[in-house]
Amino acid sequence: MDQEYSKIMVAVDGSSEAELAFKKAVNVAKRNQAELLLAHVIDTRAFQTVSSFDNVLAEQATDMAKQTLSDYEADAKKAGVEHISTVIEYGAPKVLIATQIPENNQIDLIMLGATGLNAVERLFIGSVSEYVIRNASCDVLIVRTDLENQVPKEDK
Repeated sequence: MDQEYSKIMVAVDGSSEAELAFKKAVNVAKRNQAELLLAHVIDTRAFQTVSSFDNVLAEQATDMAKQTLSDYEADAKKAGVEHISTVIEYGAPKVLIATQIPENNQIDLIMLGATGLNAVERLFIGSVSEYVIRNASCDVLIVRTDLENQVPKEDK
């Protein structure tokens, strides 16, 4: 019996790594006739360094996230995915992507782009993908390659 997924989440942020994950998630969703959830997390910790938190920053981040999700949604529809939903959350990306969003949306596969953190950065902050792998209650696929299963030239 083949494994089938019914609800696939891909975390997108506009990065090249997220783009690779998105493209593969579209293919997996089509093969499985699954719903595709496009998730974007606005890391509120970035606003904590601003001495006087300004709602304008949050609004700008939200507007950018909405546009990013809208672009991805249009691309997924064009590629033939029939059931697409989007979510924008605010907080710590690790926790939201690993547990909260999947639990709230009955996700059975999380797809993420591999992060570009070096060893020192991973030591101090840890990677989102590493946290998700350790804490998610569903399957997780970390995408490192393009649709031809080749490492993108800029990463070689």
